[in-house]
Amino acid sequence: MQTNYEHCTALVREADRDRYLAALFAPAAHRNGLFALYAFNIEIARVRDVAREPMPGEIRLQWWREALGGERASEAAAHPVAAALLDTLSHYGFVSAPLLELIDAHTFDLYDEPMPSIDALELYGIRTQSPVFAMAAGILQAGTPPADLLTLDVSVAYALGHVLSRFGQHAARRQLYLPLDLLDRHGADPNTIFAGQTSGVLEAALAELRDIARQHLNAAQSTFQSAPADILPALLPVALVGPLLRRMERADPFRFEPLPAWRRQWLLWRAARDPRRIFAA
Repeated sequence: MQTNYEHCTALVREADRDRYLAALFAPAAHRNGLFALYAFNIEIARVRDVAREPMPGEIRLQWWREALGGERASEAAAHPVAAALLDTLSHYGFVSAPLLELIDAHTFDLYDEPMPSIDALELYGIRTQSPVFAMAAGILQAGTPPADLLTLDVSVAYALGHVLSRFGQHAARRQLYLPLDLLDRHGADPNTIFAGQTSGVLEAALAELRDIARQHLNAAQSTFQSAPADILPALLPVALVGPLLRRMERADPFRFEPLPAWRRQWLLWRAARDPRRIFAA
């Protein structure tokens, strides 16, 4: 089983460097569980990138549903991420239901249907990110997940930061996570987005979405005041959202360059020393 966990660690180190570094601030006894959870999240979140077409993506997601449901025991045992995740769920006494909801929410990624509304985007953020934050926090508390309220705003802020940072990539393949009601309110045309054309109305729509992300960061800061300190490593990646939002204000949305690796690492280290920085907008 340790080989499976080592595979997860290597995958997270390569594909989600921020959460890899954040997990290093966790007690060593819980890192295997964190890396198994984060490796699973990578496997699901990148299905569109790997599968390219909806049907292969649907098949991959269904395999994960069945693996978590115990229907593919032998196949799951041979899959290092699935085996490590199932071992983690058993070790900490977690049920798989939240992860099944995460899988279902990522079905949206497989198709080119536009995000209909801000409410739908916020719900997408909760369903795709809250299980990860909540279960990571539960691992750090030896099997006791935090109250749902704590992870809701964190999840939306983190998801919005991710969507905004990948705006150009999504537009290039005609995916639209920017909500239609937001675009309509500002008079922005999806066709100009797919053509890679920036405009004042598009900038205004993106600015409003950044403001919504900041509102969720502020709300999360209020709820964090009552959170146990030992869940801090699970929340550290959120410390990158505020700096990303500020960087976006000065960038071409179609050619956004993320923060350099050294700066991301420094921001995580600084937030670990001063948790108030996690939610700085």
